[in-house]
Amino acid sequence: MKRLLFAVFFCVCLFGASSLYEFSLNSIDGQPAPLGAYKGKVLLLVNVASKCGFTPQYKGLEAVYEKYKDQGLVVIGFPANNFLSQEPGTNEEIKTFCSRTYNVTFPMYSKISVKGDDKAPLYQYLTDSTANPTTGGEIKWNFTKFLVGRDGKVIARFEPKVDPASPDVTSAIEKALK
Repeated sequence: MKRLLFAVFFCVCLFGASSLYEFSLNSIDGQPAPLGAYKGKVLLLVNVASKCGFTPQYKGLEAVYEKYKDQGLVVIGFPANNFLSQEPGTNEEIKTFCSRTYNVTFPMYSKISVKGDDKAPLYQYLTDSTANPTTGGEIKWNFTKFLVGRDGKVIARFEPKVDPASPDVTSAIEKALK
């Protein structure tokens, strides 16, 4: 299994990903969780942090997930500690915090890096201006949101100040779900 994951990682890095579905990361519980499992779904990917001014957006993310999940939306949280150490906890601590404080039920992945030399390959793809000319560019802060269509292509990006339950985000989600 490790050889297969390495081969996929190598091919994605060498030849470039054609969609999000080519990436596999670990769930917050440490289990392999390929994004290909969400093929045909609309995804809202968010780099999250537990000690950030935007942390209350978990409530809006959960509300959006609950509202649209039966129509094919999956919200996915990617904890990251890249900005002022605002996600210092372990995966278990993050999971407990999200569950107890915000009743998060959407999928959460293991903590990753979304910026810098150790940036996760998924975020290299998301922020690549060549692969995603209208949505690429470095992550500026926690709670940057990427909307991905059913084909695995990034279709919109919302910066941290944009609330996930805002009309801009929900109308883009509704359009993608049609």
